[in-house]
Amino acid sequence: MPVKVVLFEPEIPPNTGNVIRVCANTGAELHLVEPLGFDMDDAKLKRAGLDYHELARVYVHPSLAECFAACGDGQRYAFTTKATRQFADARFAADDVLVFGPESRGLPASVLATFAAEQTLRIPMRAASRSINLANVVSVVVYEVWRQLGYEGGS
Repeated sequence: MPVKVVLFEPEIPPNTGNVIRVCANTGAELHLVEPLGFDMDDAKLKRAGLDYHELARVYVHPSLAECFAACGDGQRYAFTTKATRQFADARFAADDVLVFGPESRGLPASVLATFAAEQTLRIPMRAASRSINLANVVSVVVYEVWRQLGYEGGS
C-alpha cells in the first residue's frame, strides 16, 4: 500500500469510523471529501474507530479536485452499483485511488462521468439487493487490493 480510499461526502459517522479502522489495519490512506455529514469530533465516529484514529492517515479535502490533486497519479476507480465490471477483475497497484460515494445516494452522475467504463467497478450481489453498507464495501475492496499486493506490510 498505501492505496488511497476516498469517501465522497460521507454521511454516517459509524461507517467512516469503521473505514478508519480498515485503513489503519491495512496501511491505506483515507481521504474524506466535504461536505461531511458529521463533525470529525463526533462521538459515534470516534467510538466506531476506537483507538485506531492515531494509526490511520486521514485527510479532509474541500473538493474532489483538491482530493485528487493530493492523491497523486495512481489509477482511479469509482465504485457503483451501476458499473458492469466486477472489482475482482481489476488489477490493482499500490498507488491506486478508490472512490466511494455517500451512503444514501452513491456517487453522483457528474462524478461517475469523469471515469472511463473500465474504471467503474461493482461488487456482485444478488439481483434483489439494492446496495451493501459502505464500510463493508470499502473493507471488501481494500482487502482485495491488499491481497493482490501480497499483503505488503502485513503479518
